[in-house]
Amino acid sequence: MPGTELTTVFTVAAPPADVAAHLAEPENYVGLSPLVVQVRDIVREAGLTRYTAVERFRFLGFLRHDNPIAVTIRTTGSSAVHGEVVSPGGVRMGYRFDLEPDGAGTRVTDTLRLHTPPGLLRFAASRARAVQLARAGVLADRLG
Repeated sequence: MPGTELTTVFTVAAPPADVAAHLAEPENYVGLSPLVVQVRDIVREAGLTRYTAVERFRFLGFLRHDNPIAVTIRTTGSSAVHGEVVSPGGVRMGYRFDLEPDGAGTRVTDTLRLHTPPGLLRFAASRARAVQLARAGVLADRLG
């Protein structure tokens, strides 16, 4: 499977524990990831949360496709939130938010490891990168 890694680093004006708590809640990904319009079927276990997120794609401005994806979130105290995403289209993504104190705020290193079936990598990577960059601004606004 073709793959790529995407990383961005940004600062949020909130302590790592607050950022980790926000990133550990599935409901917070609606709007935090611009493609996610709904979360459902949330199952919580010790240190692990599984749920279904619905990504909405628009093509040509009027065609809509809702893509249900299986998401797993794991937390490592207030220093990291990480997990996996599995899409029915064969796209697999590992993600990790490393959280480090930075003055009164948090330095967030957002890393995505994306694997796709042949022919989908460019499209999936462009969407993932756009979401990643938007997420930095949304998270900073929410926790600023």
